Amino acid sequence: MTRASDTAKLLGAGGSILGSLDIGGGQIGGRRNIVINGAMNVAQRNTSVTGIGASAGYFTLDRWNISTSASAGRFTMTQTADGPTGISANCLKLDCTTADTSIAAGENLLLQQSFEGQDLQAIGKGVTGAKEVTLSFYVKANAAFDFVAEWQDNDHGRVVSKLFATTTDWVRHEITFPADVDDGSSPFDDDNANSAALNFWLHAGTTYTGGTLGTTWHETAANRAAGIDSFYSSTDNNFFLTGVQLEVGSVATPFENRSVGEELVLCKRYYQNSFNIGSVPGASSSVLDAIHLLSWGDGNCQGYPFQETMRVAPTIVLRPQASNTTGKISSHGTDRAAVATNIGAKQVSYITVTSGTANTYNRFTWEADGEI
Repeated sequence: MTRASDTAKLLGAGGSILGSLDIGGGQIGGRRNIVINGAMNVAQRNTSVTGIGASAGYFTLDRWNISTSASAGRFTMTQTADGPTGISANCLKLDCTTADTSIAAGENLLLQQSFEGQDLQAIGKGVTGAKEVTLSFYVKANAAFDFVAEWQDNDHGRVVSKLFATTTDWVRHEITFPADVDDGSSPFDDDNANSAALNFWLHAGTTYTGGTLGTTWHETAANRAAGIDSFYSSTDNNFFLTGVQLEVGSVATPFENRSVGEELVLCKRYYQNSFNIGSVPGASSSVLDAIHLLSWGDGNCQGYPFQETMRVAPTIVLRPQASNTTGKISSHGTDRAAVATNIGAKQVSYITVTSGTANTYNRFTWEADGEI
């Protein structure tokens, strides 16, 4: 029979095994991490891109968007094999290549991941019983900086921010964002649109830094990034990030390492392509990166299924095999204008080919972008 003292060790204050059926308001098991590709293991588009900063977009690591405005600063973004031992072999690296020390009011630079509202319903945001959310991540830089991590409600225009510091060694930060009941009737939309974002503020002008940092939920732009340093202050600067986890509740649990295969499937809901891992879309000439499909009697080409169901009907980019030219496919050995037609979340129904050759092979590569 189990001794009373042994039983006490198994039971917490809640009187249940391991203390309770949750961890600080969050779930005890299963997939806790809301962030996709937090270990920085998936980079379908490219592993390194230079000259970033003039415009926003997804450049290297899947699901990690660069949001920027008005700055002359530029940087290289890389998937780098320099992660903290026991967490991930990989990390995201930003390396400043053009400094910007004359900061205009509206400038900003954010590293960002956005989320579908239907994936956030467990938070209960905006209604009675709303829960806290806890962010944890590993970060380092070339020197000591203060930056801001922000949890952003896009459905209702509300944000909450917390400062964090970098050193030259890997440091794990744990930040709990408070629950937000708001007006009691403002939940995240239960759909596939952009309801929220996790932001890392790395550079900003007074439009975003001119107030007092908003560590409780607010709607004031000037309070979003008050107190941060600038990543663009010197071309010596770099910034490393990995092991990013966002979970429901007030406790930062150990980083949830998912397999690369599982992360790749999750990423393909938002972006996928025909290229093999390691091949760069638009740069590879390998025959293995292309698909080969027969054309019909009218010269148009049959369609193809996506590797995974996508968030929305995506934007499709077509290129002839071994070519960087977009908007064409190779039809019977000749590059011809082509457009993906009747696109859904699961497939391209067919490809309209200008002056296509009937009953012959078509060879092309494709990209499908359904990002938030």
